[in-house]
Amino acid sequence: MHPKRKQRLILVLFVVAVSTVGIGLTLFALNENINLFYPPTAIVKGEAPQGKTIRAGGCVVPGTVIRAKDSLEISFDVTDGVSKMAVVYDGILPDLFEEGEAVVLTGELNHGGTFAATKVLAKHDESYTPPEVADTVQPVDGAEHMKTCKGIQYDS
Repeated sequence: MHPKRKQRLILVLFVVAVSTVGIGLTLFALNENINLFYPPTAIVKGEAPQGKTIRAGGCVVPGTVIRAKDSLEISFDVTDGVSKMAVVYDGILPDLFEEGEAVVLTGELNHGGTFAATKVLAKHDESYTPPEVADTVQPVDGAEHMKTCKGIQYDS
């Protein structure tokens, strides 16, 4: 093998190795920052990973909001019209948080099946439903216009 050819081969192999390491590190970093969205039904079925940060959403079930007297901890149930999941949040809730309204939560599912939220986002006006929630909420009687929290039967 000629010395020039050998130098080119070494250079090409070095560039390929550095590129592979760079791509691997990028994919690893992106994988750590991905928060997948799961509806309550998927969480109840056990499809969501425990101990990993995920996003969940649905409608706050009326009558389930319980505030602690001596701390900022609050617990409530969230439903997609099919299944309910328990949520615990320790912090100040958004001003638009209400029972019967849509929320998107970020947090972890603990071993007891309770979702420990670190962030709570509430819908921001009368006609808006977060896309993740709108896609997972089951309409009542197949009515497309009832694909928000207003059309959910909460006795499930």
